[in-house]
Amino acid sequence: MRLSLLSTLLLVFSLNACAQATFPYSTENKKAIKLFEQAQQAPTAERNPQTGAPNYDAGIAFLDQALSKDSNFWEAALLKAEFLDYQRKYAEAAKYYQRALNIDPSHSISGSTYFYLAACLITVGEYDEALKNINRFLQNPNAKENLVNQAYQMRACAEFSIHSMAQPVEFKPVNAGEGVNTILPEYYPTLTVDGQVLLFTRRLPMSDPLDEQEDFYVSQFDEKTKQWKSAKAMPPNINTNWNEGAPTISGDGKKIIFVACTDNSGVNYGANRTGKGSCDLFITEKIGNQWTNPINLPGAVNTANWETQPSLSADGKTLYFIRAIRSREGRSNSDIYVSQLQNNGQWSEAIRLSNTINSSQNEESVQIHPDGKTLYFASRGHVGLGGSDLFVSQLNEQGQWSKPVNLGYPINTRFDENSLLVSALGDIAFFASDREGGYGNLDIYWFNLPESLQATQTFYFEGLAFDAVSAKRLQANVQLTDLTSGKEVYNGQTDIQDGKIVLPLPVDRSYAVLVNKEGYLPFSLNFDLTQKENAQSYHLDMPLNPIHSKVENVLNNVFFDLAKATLRPESRIELINLVNYLKTNSSLKIEVQGHTDSQGDAQKNMVLSEQRAKAVYNFLLKEGIAAERISYKGFGSLKPVITDAQIAALTTDAQKAAAHQKNRRTTYTILP
Repeated sequence: MRLSLLSTLLLVFSLNACAQATFPYSTENKKAIKLFEQAQQAPTAERNPQTGAPNYDAGIAFLDQALSKDSNFWEAALLKAEFLDYQRKYAEAAKYYQRALNIDPSHSISGSTYFYLAACLITVGEYDEALKNINRFLQNPNAKENLVNQAYQMRACAEFSIHSMAQPVEFKPVNAGEGVNTILPEYYPTLTVDGQVLLFTRRLPMSDPLDEQEDFYVSQFDEKTKQWKSAKAMPPNINTNWNEGAPTISGDGKKIIFVACTDNSGVNYGANRTGKGSCDLFITEKIGNQWTNPINLPGAVNTANWETQPSLSADGKTLYFIRAIRSREGRSNSDIYVSQLQNNGQWSEAIRLSNTINSSQNEESVQIHPDGKTLYFASRGHVGLGGSDLFVSQLNEQGQWSKPVNLGYPINTRFDENSLLVSALGDIAFFASDREGGYGNLDIYWFNLPESLQATQTFYFEGLAFDAVSAKRLQANVQLTDLTSGKEVYNGQTDIQDGKIVLPLPVDRSYAVLVNKEGYLPFSLNFDLTQKENAQSYHLDMPLNPIHSKVENVLNNVFFDLAKATLRPESRIELINLVNYLKTNSSLKIEVQGHTDSQGDAQKNMVLSEQRAKAVYNFLLKEGIAAERISYKGFGSLKPVITDAQIAALTTDAQKAAAHQKNRRTTYTILP
């Protein structure tokens, strides 16, 4: 909650009232009155010639003189408090609000001075005193209606702050160090999927002291020193003389969506860039070791409003971001919006998240965790400790967000906290803060996130596609599907140079992998991340056999009911892939083969293997594959991948069970 801004806006009324007062002053000292009236005029009469900002210091100088003439001149004390409030000198402002009340507690019939005093006290972290003054205001029968609701919100913040500070969460922030942070502001961190590269925004001064710009910087983690190396600027086709920042990286590490803003002309976004508003979202893609020239994000996300601070889901299909809309009165309100990637490569028209997430004040620095259901963000409008606080919300199965949970004290303080980034494993969080003890204005910190605030643990799927014969690295299409929901979680390509793909995946699910490349037979595999012992299965070699290979091709994602030949629904993913492959390669003929392990009756196993092969055969027929192109055969336990002798030599029951499972398989071979 930005109480300081709220206070500043609301004080306009009381200040004007003082300026226009016709009632007798509380003092009879004519010199004090004259100085007070000079103070009223001074801020506007002595504006800064460059910025046009009011000169409140000039007014305060007159008020100090007025108070020296009569220390009980409460009007002068109150006006000084208001001037200090405008300058965001809240501790000093609180002293003079209190001084005005000490001189004459009844000077404000509505009790609004108690309200303004409480706002300042909350801002400086004096929550107990703030609560007392809020209650005094609310007990006033003449309390101004336009302040009452805000006072209740302030009271909730004060009560929450007192409770949070009495029950602090574990929090030991570590400054990211001099490799990342400088005297300049650093914020909006984002990590590559391996956690080794930190990208962030740095605000740079310009030749004009009144101007500044934002650029991307990159820091590599040094495994030897356990420190972040000196950050370097992104290449000049990304960083320009205009503003760009707040990057988000796709799960596969091949796309960056970021913000670029115009210069004072309102037109220039950087070299060869065009936009729709003051700040737009742009996208760049990595091809090999080079980043392409950024383009305006395709689709309906960007508008004439201010779009910024994007966060891309792990599957690259959902984009959360901040949109700020300026009112006719010149006020700006920022909320969290979401857009979906459509099949045509365009982003859909963005939808504002519900009021459960968005408040009447500013939301900012949103992150959708790689688990796809945990949202971290900063807000000034939800109950907090003052300034901008960090919150977390969970998406349920009905698509509704839970009530945001404040991350608590001392993660949140009376200062501004924002740009939280939680690692894929959920245990480490990065954030930016202007807390005391840093290198400069805003610094990037990291800390161990309390378990109660963590998202679903997410591992990285690391795949390597290569030619099974020559070992040459290949660019191939990779499709990952959640076997439980049947939802596709990723569809993209391995790197053109090294054949690798790296993606974060939640550990509470099982996945099917399908790999396709023209001229090669499809590759498939599945892995279960619901079991801790399989935590390493996120690393996968993906050998692709040339199209006319005589090797056995395993349909690893074809599943049957226990001891039956009934295809399970999740088998459809791989079988449809095989159908499409056969339709694309219309000259190919295959034999579908069923295999069992050696457990049980050999004759029954032979029958079962043939029935299962036939079930796949019938599926292919039903999907339009001609009968003359396919045949089927059951082999029972005659062609084991692992022999009984090898299984007997294994040391654990789990190893033996896994070996038997490898022998129970459905395969196909290419026929001459």
